[in-house]
Amino acid sequence: MALALPDVRIRGERLWDSLMAMAAIGATAKGGCNRQALTDEDQAARDLFARWVSEEGCDVMVDEIGNLFAVRAGRDSQAAPVLVGSHLDTQATGGRFDGVYGVMAGLEVIRTLNERRIRTRRPIHLVSWTNEEGCRFVPAMLGSGVMAGVYDLDFAYSRVDKAGLRLGDELQRVGYRGTVPARRRPFRAAFEAHIEQGPILEASSVTIGVVTGIQGAYWFDVILEGVASHAGPTPMEMRRDPWRAACPIIQQAFAIAGANAPWGRATIGDVKAYPGSRNTVPERLIVSVDLRHPDPGTLASMTAALRKAVEAISTSHAIGARLEQIWHMPPTAFDPDLVALIENSSRELGYSGQRMVSGAGHDSLHVAQFAPTAMIFVPCGGGLSHNEAETASREDLAAGANVLLQAVVAAAND
Repeated sequence: MALALPDVRIRGERLWDSLMAMAAIGATAKGGCNRQALTDEDQAARDLFARWVSEEGCDVMVDEIGNLFAVRAGRDSQAAPVLVGSHLDTQATGGRFDGVYGVMAGLEVIRTLNERRIRTRRPIHLVSWTNEEGCRFVPAMLGSGVMAGVYDLDFAYSRVDKAGLRLGDELQRVGYRGTVPARRRPFRAAFEAHIEQGPILEASSVTIGVVTGIQGAYWFDVILEGVASHAGPTPMEMRRDPWRAACPIIQQAFAIAGANAPWGRATIGDVKAYPGSRNTVPERLIVSVDLRHPDPGTLASMTAALRKAVEAISTSHAIGARLEQIWHMPPTAFDPDLVALIENSSRELGYSGQRMVSGAGHDSLHVAQFAPTAMIFVPCGGGLSHNEAETASREDLAAGANVLLQAVVAAAND
């Protein structure tokens, strides 16, 4: 497949400068960013982005949930547009590239096309989604979720942060509670560039991750009920200690992931003991279990295996048990034609690439419900993300933006 623009490349230094200008908003002492959704810092980042795209001749559009769109006109105003973008909000101790790279790479695509006076047949919509991270307002990926119809707008407005502030009120306060309906619209294609947030590309010395989909995930709480008793006088064999069941259940969760390698995942991220005293056998344990896999059938069998293990192990130790589902992210397969387009563009540009699955959730998970979607990954240093030490090389960032440019133009002229 020939490149859409064989002799055109983005300006890597300009992309880097844009990223560093955004990184200065909410910069932390350790070199990261604290730009949580709908804070003053997020407002400043949105304002800067809106100014930049306006300078490029784009129309700025804000929907009811605050998703911020820059619209570059095409030759055919009636043709379904191409969507590109990611998010500007960060974790409280986030990095300089997670999310913002996808928005700045999209901006660089528009700047490059303007410099070369290239007008695509289809319009190009560059988006910054609201509250992707979910660290201030839960759940994550809220802006794209409302647009996809996963969440109701009133539900989104009612979300509160730790200080009791409502998302809807904060949208109004920062000036980004728009009037455009936040609902599904037709798009020819959707692309999101992102740092990998994992170590696979760097370890393999590969520049471009061609993302075929996003892993599915289940969050469970395993609630184990025993009997509280004194740590000293109560003999071991006479205790109903929920830890007796918790330890083999945790081991079994890891075994389930291992049996479904290489993409099976199991994480025990939180354990709560009640009453939480050093010299008391707990009467209750709550153990969080995160299970992930990209294949729906495999993920279903993993969750069934966990349920079976919880029941059998707790019964054998005379411990009461129940498994509560807290959250589910379904496995999402990306559009095979767009995946092939990214793969071929990467190859034609001379970059090494490999197909891979995203282990983390992204707005593209929701976008894929109403538009053909694909993602581009580039390496990040040490696989670190959601971390102030997050890094990525200028060369890799430019490479990902060049692949994005070719894919967007090919789809926009389709």
